[in-house]
Amino acid sequence: MSPNSADLAQYEGFRPYEPEPGEEYMSSAQEAHFRAMLQHWRLSLMEEVDRTVGHMKAEATQYADPNDRATQESDIGLELRTRDRERKLIAKIDGALRQLDEHEYGYCKRCGVEIGLRRLEARPTADLCIDCKTAQEQQEKHFS
Repeated sequence: MSPNSADLAQYEGFRPYEPEPGEEYMSSAQEAHFRAMLQHWRLSLMEEVDRTVGHMKAEATQYADPNDRATQESDIGLELRTRDRERKLIAKIDGALRQLDEHEYGYCKRCGVEIGLRRLEARPTADLCIDCKTAQEQQEKHFS
């Protein structure tokens, strides 16, 4: 699960949160819903890390053929880059869980407005509202 694959399909058993009429934004029920999603996502990423370590230990074969060795090294490099992206994603998940603990989850860190349930469902680690995120991307595009 790469950072770009955040969608509801990865949250097995999780359905989009449907607030009750008049329910306050980021109520305790909403916080519990997102906490469960984030914890499940984190656990599945950690299980993938464990599988990779086991796989790399099992595949630690020294090939005599240079082509086989190069293929193995390429595969290991790709696997390690994937795990590095997931490590960074786990750090973002941990940050979102801390925001939940502090009851700050779901609010834009730049302007303070509500990020929105649907955006958080699609991207549970989002910490910017769509307007601020769009502005940030335009600024990055302009300076790169």
